[in-house]
Amino acid sequence: MEILSVVKGLTEIGEGYLIWLKLREGKSYYWGVIGGVALALYGVIATFRKTAYGWGIVLSLMWKKILDLYDWLGADICLFDVSVMLFAPRQ
Repeated sequence: MEILSVVKGLTEIGEGYLIWLKLREGKSYYWGVIGGVALALYGVIATFRKTAYGWGIVLSLMWKKILDLYDWLGADICLFDVSVMLFAPRQ
């Protein structure tokens, strides 16, 4: 796995979490600003990637401490969708 994939996945997860902390938990506006910067970084980093392999899905599962049946089911569906896009016959 490339380091760029890890950074992309962390910014993808981190920006949502930081903005959630600001809006839902009432944290300081600094959390929202940092989340906005992470969102901008995610947009820039995503343009450097030629393909997306679903690492964001794997990293988001690693973010949770306890996974239930629906976490695994949702991840399986997403990874199946990614594999369809990756391995579909192209012209």
